[in-house]
Amino acid sequence: MRLITGFFLLCVFLSLSASAQVVDSLMAVLDTARNERKVKTLNELFREHIQSDPIKAIGYTREALTLATEINDRRGTAAAYNNLGVAYRNQGALDKALEYYIRSLNIYDTLQNKEGIATTKNNIATIYSIKKDYGQAMKFLEESHNMFIQLGDQRKLIGSMNNMGNLNSDLQLYEKAMRFFSEAYQLSEKMGEPFADPLNNIGIIYFKQGNYQRAIEYYQRALEIERTNDNKLGMLNTITNIGIAYTKAGQPVPAQQYLNEALKLSVELQANTGVPDILKNTSYNYYRQGKLKEAYEKLLQYDSAREKVYGDESTRRIAQMEVALELSEKEKQYEILRKDSEVKSLQLKSSRLFIVLIILGLLLLIAAANFIFMNRRKELFK
Repeated sequence: MRLITGFFLLCVFLSLSASAQVVDSLMAVLDTARNERKVKTLNELFREHIQSDPIKAIGYTREALTLATEINDRRGTAAAYNNLGVAYRNQGALDKALEYYIRSLNIYDTLQNKEGIATTKNNIATIYSIKKDYGQAMKFLEESHNMFIQLGDQRKLIGSMNNMGNLNSDLQLYEKAMRFFSEAYQLSEKMGEPFADPLNNIGIIYFKQGNYQRAIEYYQRALEIERTNDNKLGMLNTITNIGIAYTKAGQPVPAQQYLNEALKLSVELQANTGVPDILKNTSYNYYRQGKLKEAYEKLLQYDSAREKVYGDESTRRIAQMEVALELSEKEKQYEILRKDSEVKSLQLKSSRLFIVLIILGLLLLIAAANFIFMNRRKELFK
């Protein structure tokens, strides 16, 4: 039974809550914006809509990608690719998400844009966490976390700490995970913008420890924040977790209420990642109530949904993306080594040329000596 962790997916232009006023302001700018400014505005509109209206958000960032490609706006292109990765990850298309993240990362590397690199590596780490490849997840997450510390970006640092907590929780290092979540939430409170994700994830730790009522208390606190911010994806994750907690606590009536709400919201947002767990727990609830036919039908739906998100085909495509990412990393290492060795290379070329000339000279001397020796030998035998 997998709970929905509050992975903090970072858009390049990050904000914690969308408001009608901000959207109106961006739409006013969009009417007159041109070129790079229009690309940036479209990507910011993605940010403002991704939690509440992801379908509209995707439309904005696709338009940004088209325009950025036309005018060769590399930074805008990288931002759009990263945003599309966030959108596909939310929909459960993990292989597609990783593909776009890698495209984004390659461009940010070329531009030496540290914020973009850190943001995209954070998001790549979330894919590996979902796939339970914790070694790769830790590698990318630690690199991202250290870069955010250097940049001094508190909002993104909160998200990074939250994800570090998730990873330690997956590794059953609960004390360390709780410390990351607590620090993340305290920093968000200090900023005057409480984050729901750390509270949700603290609830998950209590759930894993069998303290379901305590878990529900933290989930409810998180849900209150998500509703205030109209963060529908956050609401979906938290409502799902409340339903699972009630299921595990043996309270099928409130469990089903929350699970039904979660499934409806998943369809509305086209967010498929958490659907398998919703269906699995719904099936279990029906079984406990003696509704065997309904339980069996939901179990079949669960198998289908799980295969879509975590199946062999997705795993194969993820592996292909991993190869591409590894090659990209090796190319960067080669480029660094190449630049570092340019002076030495020139010196070696001079040395090699000198050695070649010496060898050629020796060969000529040997050939001449051999020629003289053969001529004298012929004269002796005449």
